[in-house]
Amino acid sequence: MRRALQIGIPVAVVVLLALVPKLSIDIPVVLNGPLDNPGTLQLLALCLLFAGVALTYDLLFGFTGLLSFGHALYVALGVYVTAIALTRWEWGLWPTLGLLVAVGIAVPLVLGAVSLRVGGIAFAMVTLAFAQAGTVLVQKNPYGWTGGEEGIGLNFDEIPDAFVGVLNTKNLYWLALGYAVLVFVVVRLAVGSSAGHVWRAVRENEPRVEVLGLNPYPFKLIAFVLASFLALLGGVVWLLLIGGATPEVTTANFTLALLVMVVLGGAGTRYGTLLDQRLGSLAGSSEVQDLPDVLRVPLSEPLFLLGALFVALVFFIPGGLASLPTRLRGLRAKREPLPEKAAA
Repeated sequence: MRRALQIGIPVAVVVLLALVPKLSIDIPVVLNGPLDNPGTLQLLALCLLFAGVALTYDLLFGFTGLLSFGHALYVALGVYVTAIALTRWEWGLWPTLGLLVAVGIAVPLVLGAVSLRVGGIAFAMVTLAFAQAGTVLVQKNPYGWTGGEEGIGLNFDEIPDAFVGVLNTKNLYWLALGYAVLVFVVVRLAVGSSAGHVWRAVRENEPRVEVLGLNPYPFKLIAFVLASFLALLGGVVWLLLIGGATPEVTTANFTLALLVMVVLGGAGTRYGTLLDQRLGSLAGSSEVQDLPDVLRVPLSEPLFLLGALFVALVFFIPGGLASLPTRLRGLRAKREPLPEKAAA
């Protein structure tokens, strides 16, 4: 029964999400229009995309214990390599996809091999340094490929017609859903594999893994390359949703947003929160703008809302939102009186 629920619930959720573009339902406060509205579908597609990308980061941080500050670099690679190949070099779709696969494996393999020579905070700083180098390269635009701070508009000539135009936003939504499902399935299979057991052992106690006769380095490198490659695929979906490449995907703030999602949802639980996709709308809502200045000014900043929520959840629910049901059951068990026989 438990096994059936573990499979049935995710399948039911995916089916329900797949039906969203067919539903003309208003959800006040949460969404600004009906579910089948192109603007709403694009927002929901971004949420699904961030869910998938956050899950790739959770594979690193939540399951393997690798705190990376440079995960945005691989999303940016997916965005910019695709945009440059299609727009600047005028390549076809299939050569571009071939280049993406090569870059998605080679770059994290090389950078991961260097970064994983150190651990802990040193590893985080090395990944941040590589990401900052990518940011500088994009903004300085040395070869005229990246467009600098203005970015690159995507050439849609080689993109299938099903993913072009406002009327096809529903197809982009399904593409983002397919990406999120793909990442979930791959991560679930990877975590359940032999390598996945070693990843969790490394997260809990790396010296003990070494004592058992296993070398953690290749296992961590596998997790790094897999997570980075999946993030690169997310960059391709991002490019199709936004319609162009922008420098914001190269910044450390992008990685920090993923880290916040993972911690809020519960590291290593395959769940994350997508709240920061709606905090911008909440901060700019008329309800917030009508408040007195002492409340309006801080609540108008999405980062303040996200930071306050982060602090509150870490303080009151250290395990993230995924641990909330377990905590509630524990509190209920403490409040229930002991049976008379046990008390006697």
